[in-house]
Amino acid sequence: MSNAMTKLQIENAIAEKANVPKKTVHEVLLAMTDLAYTEAANSFTIPGIGKLVLVDRAARQGRNPRTGETIQIPAKQAVKFRLAKVCKDAVLKK
Repeated sequence: MSNAMTKLQIENAIAEKANVPKKTVHEVLLAMTDLAYTEAANSFTIPGIGKLVLVDRAARQGRNPRTGETIQIPAKQAVKFRLAKVCKDAVLKK
């Protein structure tokens, strides 16, 4: 199995495929990342890939694995990424 692509390899591949300068691709990816971070609360969709959403997790009881003691886990917000069906189908070749 091959290693995952680095950020630089991704930028180079996009620049070559789209026939644009690497610096432009780098700036676009940075802008997209910043936009995703600021818009995550409203959900941020990357067409054909998926959606970044902010979810509320309820308080719950958990267990300390070391002692077995029951503990209370407080409510919190979490960031989730939901894959688009198109992406799942393309990756899984369905």
